[in-house]
Amino acid sequence: MSDSSRDTAEGAGWGSAQLGQYRRLMPSKVEKISWLNPRTLWAARNGVVASWFGDPTGRTRNRWVAQRAAAGAPADKVIRRADPERFSFMVIGDTGEGDDPQYAVVPGFLKIGQDTRFAVVASDVIYPVGSADDYGTKFFRPYQDYPAPIYAIPGNHDWYEDLGAFMRVFCDDAPPLDPEPAPRPLTRAWLRSLLWHRPRAEDGQRLDEARRLRAAPAQRSVQPGPYWAVDAGPLRIIGIDTGLLGTIDAEQGAWLREVSQGPRPKILITGSPLYVDGEHHPCAIEGGGTVDDIVRAPEHHYVAAIGGDIHNYQRYPVDVDGRTIQYVVSGGGGAFMHATHTIPHISIANVTEKDFRCYPLRGDSLAFYSRLYGRRLHLRRFFTLTEAEATAVIAERLGIPPTRLRGEPARVTFRTRLVASLLGAGGRPDRTSRFRLPVRKIYTQLFSPSSATYSPPFFKCFLRLDVTPEAVRLRCFAATGNLAQEIDPPVEDEVTIPLPRS
Repeated sequence: MSDSSRDTAEGAGWGSAQLGQYRRLMPSKVEKISWLNPRTLWAARNGVVASWFGDPTGRTRNRWVAQRAAAGAPADKVIRRADPERFSFMVIGDTGEGDDPQYAVVPGFLKIGQDTRFAVVASDVIYPVGSADDYGTKFFRPYQDYPAPIYAIPGNHDWYEDLGAFMRVFCDDAPPLDPEPAPRPLTRAWLRSLLWHRPRAEDGQRLDEARRLRAAPAQRSVQPGPYWAVDAGPLRIIGIDTGLLGTIDAEQGAWLREVSQGPRPKILITGSPLYVDGEHHPCAIEGGGTVDDIVRAPEHHYVAAIGGDIHNYQRYPVDVDGRTIQYVVSGGGGAFMHATHTIPHISIANVTEKDFRCYPLRGDSLAFYSRLYGRRLHLRRFFTLTEAEATAVIAERLGIPPTRLRGEPARVTFRTRLVASLLGAGGRPDRTSRFRLPVRKIYTQLFSPSSATYSPPFFKCFLRLDVTPEAVRLRCFAATGNLAQEIDPPVEDEVTIPLPRS
């Protein structure tokens, strides 16, 4: 087994001169998304518009679900598979930017997933706005050699065109929805309709050609809608659609309560993680209650909840009345990397730093961003930290031992501390000054989403879950874009989750 980032700097991808061969899979011309481009931000405006003038996602979703039911989709939205009691499946989140970081994941994903029964995309299949014509280079082409079905739940970006392309691809080429009646003038709904981004009339003309890349019968999957359940072997996997703003409507909430009944062990796949960045986000259900209330209920027998949306890996083993539920963030499948060095000292729901896992490691995240902003601001000599310097200053700020240490730790200087503060590095709650809190908030909300990069290490990841009647083994594999990790993807985290006896 190859070194991981917890073992060596080389295992993290630092210092490698051998680029992986993933570029052979890419089209000759790649559109690189810039989240600083006003045109991109304007196209992806629906989330902001919904937060200002009301979120129509629930109503639109219910119309899609009704249309699928009228077409013969099962009323309970359960996909019943003929998998054996021992099988494996893949989970990959936030994939579709269509550039180097996405394609760098593909060789390792194909190698680790070659004997798996199916895969699940957890949130944001396509960036920036879920366009149908983007599916060719951002879904069908990269995963054309994955031999099994791929299911998906939409993320907020898939909703930026009212989910039309997602439904066409994953739900048996669902026809467009009939237009709703025009809202009354000078109402919030009317203002929203004026600003709402809608797909181009000609969008999807290349979709039939793109489908041929995954046309084998064994690759075919048809979902009953944007949310669903899969019965596979001893396990039920439930995927929910959290829409534009990270909530679910009352109808989906009632369905979730219903399919969560029974003694069968369950794993939730959600577009919005329930624990992330040291915070609890239980996910509100319209009309009352939360998704996490359902997950925690002992009669539902959930063992894990895996969420996308945040572009890294995190794991929180939370004790719930004497049993452990693994709350996982897995959004590192291809989009730009969200920082982990901004995550503060972990102390939540009895999860401590000793229990918490993340990828990339916080020190690697800080070193990555120091290089990125050193380049962008033309201040390389000032901003750039070595991975050893970044590891040392993170250990100091969080009050934890260095995660990876070979020889003497690097000296922490005034410059190192200043760069860490400017880049929003987290700290211990008892050491956080009033100055650091707004810096971290500004950094995570403004600077991080613009931080695409096109040279390794990318610090991408994907999951493989091996299921038996007794347990699920969850492993997080890394993809850096370098040849060494492409040939032998390192395991960055591993946990065995016992299954309750049904």
